[in-house]
Amino acid sequence: MNDRTEWKKVCELEDIPRLGSRVVKSAAGMIAVFRTAEDEVFALHDKCPHRGGPLSQGMVHGKTVTCPMHGMKLGLDTGEAVAPDKGCAKAFEVKVDGGCVMLLLKAGA
Repeated sequence: MNDRTEWKKVCELEDIPRLGSRVVKSAAGMIAVFRTAEDEVFALHDKCPHRGGPLSQGMVHGKTVTCPMHGMKLGLDTGEAVAPDKGCAKAFEVKVDGGCVMLLLKAGA
């Protein structure tokens, strides 16, 4: 079994609207890549831990996203729910290199 990880280019930064997201299909499942108003980029599993709503369709504000199904707020940097909610969406390592958005994924994903 190959547990090696590698950086994969998923899009250009400009392909993600400010305060928006883009969904990436991978072997790890659907990943929502978010862009803040300050051009910071974060990546979370595209599934709310509460009811499974698509986080990619949620509202981005600051460094949080609000689930479109019921309003749960999750930190984009950790995937952790903002109090008083509890839960966590898996966070993925992401970086911007020369305008390219890169995700750290298992090799072959």
